[in-house]
Amino acid sequence: MLGKFVEERFVYRQTFVIRSYEIGPDKTATMETLMNLLQETALNHVSSSGLAGNGFGATREMSLRKLIWVVTRIHIQVEKYSSWGDVVEIDTWVDAAGKNGMRRDWIIRDCNTQKIITRATSTWVIMNRETRRLCKIPEQVREEVQPFYLNRLAIAAAAQNHNEKIDKLTDETAGRIRSGLAPRWSDMDANLHVNNVKYIGWILESVPVDVLEHYNLTSMTLEYRRECRQSDLLESLTSMKAKVSEESSNKSRDLLSTHLLRMDDDKAEIIRARSEWQSKQQH
Repeated sequence: MLGKFVEERFVYRQTFVIRSYEIGPDKTATMETLMNLLQETALNHVSSSGLAGNGFGATREMSLRKLIWVVTRIHIQVEKYSSWGDVVEIDTWVDAAGKNGMRRDWIIRDCNTQKIITRATSTWVIMNRETRRLCKIPEQVREEVQPFYLNRLAIAAAAQNHNEKIDKLTDETAGRIRSGLAPRWSDMDANLHVNNVKYIGWILESVPVDVLEHYNLTSMTLEYRRECRQSDLLESLTSMKAKVSEESSNKSRDLLSTHLLRMDDDKAEIIRARSEWQSKQQH
């Protein structure tokens, strides 16, 4: 299960084999598979570091205060999707994100070629497990995690589109709306809220099938706005458009999409997302 520490224990490294149940119709790993592997590596990093409390990825000092980590943003860029049976190597590390956040980055390499095939970055904040309210990082928790901080970016700041606002879709601006999406009990994680990765599947429910079939999802940014419980009913909205490339005079076949996952009843936002798609014919 466990990987190993490298680079003076600042980086945690783990290898995985892509299983038959982790691939999609084109026989390559899905975006959800990649996100699950990133999450697994992150949790094993915490447990292997000796910091783990009794929570799901929480440190000892966090567990004493009934605190948990929650993700506010994930950005992932995929150069190549691995195939069934491929072995991948994942590196992960953490750093501060402002005064009260933590940044976690990852890179995925093809074990055979050692080429980096995926890069990802995420921002995490602390929430009280009982009140479900965000709070500042206690000094005792900061002292636990600070020795592991590594000032290194998996994705250059300029390439992260941090300042690029994700528009909020409405019934009028969405090209497709899929209603009646219901979380199952098995979609819940150990902190009793919907696993972060499950949202991706619901987001993709409103993407046209011909896009899923003929395009590769090469980049995805997820902004998490609120929690979702098992009893909630959800709606998925998507708007697609052609990507205009400034570098090339050729008409690009690439697509951009904007997504919104919201509550079915009061329309409260759960996630805003943005994706980039590359035509499989260009490969």
